[in-house]
Amino acid sequence: MSIVIRPLSAADEAEWRRLWTLYLAFYETTVPEEVYASAFARNLSAEHPDMNALVAERPDGQGLMGLVHYIFHRHNWRVEDVVYLQDLFVDPDVRGGGVGRSLIQAVYAAADAAGTPAVYWMTQEFNYKGRMLYDQVATKSPFIQYRR
Repeated sequence: MSIVIRPLSAADEAEWRRLWTLYLAFYETTVPEEVYASAFARNLSAEHPDMNALVAERPDGQGLMGLVHYIFHRHNWRVEDVVYLQDLFVDPDVRGGGVGRSLIQAVYAAADAAGTPAVYWMTQEFNYKGRMLYDQVATKSPFIQYRR
């Protein structure tokens, strides 16, 4: 399968919403409409250069197969910024075909081009299929996340 990775565009909104809704459902959560609108706008806005989104286009041009959101941010332990890969989702009907790997590699390439080699992300323990890929393309951290 030919995988085309490109930046999110305004014309992608319906497909992006479809994929992000599936992603949120996978993690058994939802967000209000204002969050959808805000996230989409931020990922397209030059006013938010720290927020980025890439999509994987279907080979026939009929929609999207996957998405990734990533955020550049400062870090106290480094001079250069780091990249937080916040959301990664591949349509279930094309999983195992290299789309997720291609999206991660595209984030790595964007980080390298910006002089920001450190990329990190989190996933839930039960995401076994995703973790099989992550174990191939990254090193698992021993850190545990806490939240307020």
